[in-house]
Amino acid sequence: MKRHFLSVLACIGILNAFAAQGNGVKEVKLAGYIGGRIDGCIEKRVLGQSVDELVEPFKAQDETKGRWASEFWGKWIQGAVASYEYNHDPALLEKIKEGERKLIATQLDDGYIGDYDKEHQLHGWDVWGRKYTLLGLVKCYRLTGHKEALEAACKLLDYTISQIGPDSSTPIYKTGYYRGMPPLSILEPVTYLYDETGKPAYLQFAKLIAEQMNSPEGPMLIDKADTPVSQRFVLKPGDSWWSFDNGQKGYEMMSCYIGLLEMYRLTGNSQYLQVALTTWNHILREEINITGGACSLECWYGGHGKQTHPASHTMETCVTFTWMQFCERLLQITGDTKYVDQIERTMYNALMASMKHDNSQIVKYVPLEGFRREGEHQCDVHINCCNANAPRAFAMIPRVTYRVPNRDRIDVNLYMPSQAILQIGKRTFTLTQQTGYPASNEVKITVTPDKTTQANIALRIPGWTPNAIVKVNRETMKGVASGEYYVINRQWNAGDEITLTMEMPAHLVSLNQSVAIERGPIVYARDSRFNDGFVDEVVTIPNKDGIIQMKTEENGKDMWITVSVPMVRGTYNDASTDTRHIRLCDFASAGSTWDERIRYRVWLPKLYTPDNPKSGQFQGYW
Repeated sequence: MKRHFLSVLACIGILNAFAAQGNGVKEVKLAGYIGGRIDGCIEKRVLGQSVDELVEPFKAQDETKGRWASEFWGKWIQGAVASYEYNHDPALLEKIKEGERKLIATQLDDGYIGDYDKEHQLHGWDVWGRKYTLLGLVKCYRLTGHKEALEAACKLLDYTISQIGPDSSTPIYKTGYYRGMPPLSILEPVTYLYDETGKPAYLQFAKLIAEQMNSPEGPMLIDKADTPVSQRFVLKPGDSWWSFDNGQKGYEMMSCYIGLLEMYRLTGNSQYLQVALTTWNHILREEINITGGACSLECWYGGHGKQTHPASHTMETCVTFTWMQFCERLLQITGDTKYVDQIERTMYNALMASMKHDNSQIVKYVPLEGFRREGEHQCDVHINCCNANAPRAFAMIPRVTYRVPNRDRIDVNLYMPSQAILQIGKRTFTLTQQTGYPASNEVKITVTPDKTTQANIALRIPGWTPNAIVKVNRETMKGVASGEYYVINRQWNAGDEITLTMEMPAHLVSLNQSVAIERGPIVYARDSRFNDGFVDEVVTIPNKDGIIQMKTEENGKDMWITVSVPMVRGTYNDASTDTRHIRLCDFASAGSTWDERIRYRVWLPKLYTPDNPKSGQFQGYW
């Protein structure tokens, strides 16, 4: 594997940028479609969750079957904390305190918090569950300041180190499935507890975990970083998919790399960053599909090139969130807009599609065709992993939308109706977005500093737009480039207005004798509720160099964006007489009622015509 090491100065600069994250963002309020979905998620999936139900497995401590109920509390409370940091709802804060208090009450004298009985500790998903408990307790402590939460986390970590730490003969990777990636992902909260306490034993344990991530008997996350993620460990005939031998488990692998990024932050060891970057690029090129989701049966399978073919149990919502999380961490470190491009794609499509139209449930899997339905209840608890985890993804959106990466700059990353109060230096800025994006292509941002101030405001110019125009108080700016930040440095006065206009052609995406339709970050789908043809039928879509005509239509019931596109349906292909305008909706709205009688489809079968050889050629799209 080729390794490119950063210079010491570059490391220092990136580490400083990473450390500065979160400073300066005082308040963000999102409106419009996305804001409504976030509010609905908080109301139904966060506030609506029973704390007692999540804590009960920790009280019983009778798990012997290798199940994962101990992850639910930690996932849920992290989403609750992030949701409170967004909306500051006193009722939510009280619920967080209740969850913190009741979980800590289950801790044993030796420090254990979990649902496994004594004999079965360190088996199945036990250490994985401890990871989520530690993450949840750290997040509670950082929010509430309650020393009890930090003390409980330290006591649990001390107990864990006594079992699998440097003085133990039990390798960490041997305490879980999938080449040990689930237990090794405990690295992330270990780094946070080192941040909070400075205990050398925690840093020593973190280094041991990072070392074992590369063990030949474990996942080899460093030495195999330049190997496609679906090919790192090939199962032999007879090997169980759900076993230690399968090294392709999607979000557990990404969770480990997130831990390595935290080790890069702590130590400055650029190898940790490089292997994460290399793996991220493999995942993007080989696994992420058109909607920003990935995985079949929760594992990498070369899904990018196979996505036109229906796959079993595809696009788990936990994978969707962790991909967004992986992108966010790399954004924090590198400041590269390509990570926001991927967050945006996944947010509008895979993530929004995961939640039922009434916000009541999070789907476990999101296929590109067919129908959606509620996931099963797991581990004798009336919840599943995705219902517990997805609120973390929704709560991530506000903090990605606006960032303050340093003391004299504000980044605007996502475009939606919103208002943010941000502080750079001693000055406070209020930014107000007015826009119909992504249905429309124009964004207006009103800038209101508390006092006339020289500062930088940086607009993310999406990599997918062929052209963008930025104006400040109607004056056209020069040097705007796609896939970069456009930084405006000036004296800002109250009422200054920035206008961003993005070229957003609708275009065909071709892959494996199928076509899909995109405009900007939105993927469109046929839906049988439109009653304008068989969603699985062959189509020919008139286009010029891949650009197609698209008209905005009146939105269908329970649909966010409805459009129509000219199509010739079927195999007769008489464009002069058979072209019709067929309606489509945004992928998130397709099948959003979870009525199994309703069918939708993203990839439409493409007609092959022998007199046009190009009609049968393979074409990629990234």
